[in-house]
Amino acid sequence: MSSQYEVGSIVEGKVTGIKPFGAFVALDDQKQGLVHISHIAHGFVKDINDHLSVGDEVKVKILSVDEESGKISLSIRETEPKPERQERPSRPQGGGGNRGGGNRQNQQSNQNQGFNTLEEKLKTWLKESNEIQADLNKRIKK
Repeated sequence: MSSQYEVGSIVEGKVTGIKPFGAFVALDDQKQGLVHISHIAHGFVKDINDHLSVGDEVKVKILSVDEESGKISLSIRETEPKPERQERPSRPQGGGGNRGGGNRQNQQSNQNQGFNTLEEKLKTWLKESNEIQADLNKRIKK
């Protein structure tokens, strides 16, 4: 078995089943492996069904082969080029990535600031929506 499916090799397979935790891929008539949800695609995958369907032909990279149990771990993500990283806004200075408690008040204000920005946008959107709804109601009454 190990000579046929070597760790690191890329092979073609067919999706035979989808579960919330991953997708089963048949490598041949006797062997199948599991692509864990974290190895379906680059980025976050909420629902595997958005990316794969039973019967899909896929390229998979063999991550590991357990000789005793015969389990094969696969990755679709590692057969695809990594997407280019998008520029992220720079972090405020002074935080230093301190995750162990640190300056609680500063962390709290940073969290509230982000939430308040979203809250303000939501208020604006709701106001615009209400104005549009009121305008539509006036047109209906005419």
